[in-house]
Amino acid sequence: MKKIIIVWVCLVMTAVSPLAGQTVAKKWTLQECIDYAIQNNISLKKNQVQKRSALEDVEQSKAALLPSLSASTSQNVVYRPFISSGQSTVANGYVQSSIDKVYYSGSYGVNANWTVWNGNRNRNTIKLNELTAQQAEIDSAITAKNIQERIVQLYVQILYTNEAIAVNKQSLEASKLNEQRGQTMVDVGKMSKADLAQLTAQRAQDEYNLVAAESMVKNYKFQLKQLLELTESADFDIVIPAYTDAQALEEIPALAFVYAQALEKRPEIRNALLAIESSEVNMDIARAGKSPTIGVGGGFSTNTTSMSDKGWGNQIKTNLDFNVGATLSIPILDNRQTKTAINKARLQRENSLLDLKDKQKTLYNTLETYWIDATTNQSKFKAAKVAVESQETSYALLSEQFRLGLKNIVELMTGKTNLVQAQQNELESKYTTIFNIYMLKFYQKD
Repeated sequence: MKKIIIVWVCLVMTAVSPLAGQTVAKKWTLQECIDYAIQNNISLKKNQVQKRSALEDVEQSKAALLPSLSASTSQNVVYRPFISSGQSTVANGYVQSSIDKVYYSGSYGVNANWTVWNGNRNRNTIKLNELTAQQAEIDSAITAKNIQERIVQLYVQILYTNEAIAVNKQSLEASKLNEQRGQTMVDVGKMSKADLAQLTAQRAQDEYNLVAAESMVKNYKFQLKQLLELTESADFDIVIPAYTDAQALEEIPALAFVYAQALEKRPEIRNALLAIESSEVNMDIARAGKSPTIGVGGGFSTNTTSMSDKGWGNQIKTNLDFNVGATLSIPILDNRQTKTAINKARLQRENSLLDLKDKQKTLYNTLETYWIDATTNQSKFKAAKVAVESQETSYALLSEQFRLGLKNIVELMTGKTNLVQAQQNELESKYTTIFNIYMLKFYQKD
């Protein structure tokens, strides 16, 4: 009994050990691809850096409303080689004199300044920087939307090509079967070798089509992997969801409704509106060049020198000065700088308005393209389903008649080509419809 148990353990270990070293490649869902790209895409990370930089500008402009405070000191050694007089002292009844050609001096001061009024330029600068920060955040949202759109496109292309591979495999199997039948008919003298060569060529063409489709899937997966910033050499694959015919036949949302929703929610439209608002704030900042500037300031300072017979502390105290004052600056002539700034800000606003119209037009054209493609391909899909059923029935009859010698090689190959084309048309129209309906819904989301 003990020997039997040992044998069973060895058999189990032998069966499991080959699998133990194998690693199953992760299969990515569409949502996992999107989430991972949002977290790791380099372009999005750059947008986040730009956003943080813009927020730093906001904080700096807010701090500009507060007074500035600075402390300064300078220490100097002075050499006067040609000095002719100096200090005289009396000691023990004698007059003694000394000349200091080298002496030391130091100064110390603290100053504060505050701009009380500058035509509201400082507060408008805060508004402008806040709008710039908002635009930087929206730029990140635009990049994220573009990445999501590209991921969905590649994902659907992989799904479509994957099903096309299945069709090509079926076609190849049919070609191999026809070639085998042809060889049998040649052997019994019912078919010429020239006809058999056509069947062989058809089988070779189907093999080529299969390899081309598999290569296309690899290329789409490679592009998707790049969007996800995946650099490891591990195999990359996606989950193949079961898209039903009902999804391609669902109701297509109205174009006008989708466009109205997109105008409210698409980040590129919000960004264009913020650009208009920024240009208006720039005009206010430019107009501030006509206003006077009022500032107040104050501070204290003191100094010391080795030329004095007083101590350092005594000099600091006796030389201490306090000052406070106000300044008023009134622009009179500035070589047209203010007028030019105002005109350029006005032109910037006009350009921002045109940019908004251009983005609205581009958005509508994009949505109309999706809507037309969805509507057209949905109709194609309905017709293609009927065509596939008809071609399948026709090819089944042709194959049987060919086997019985009632149909020739040209009729058989034509029937097979028509069937494969109908199947490809069905797949293409199905997935194109699903993709465009998805995108119409996608453009309605925040």
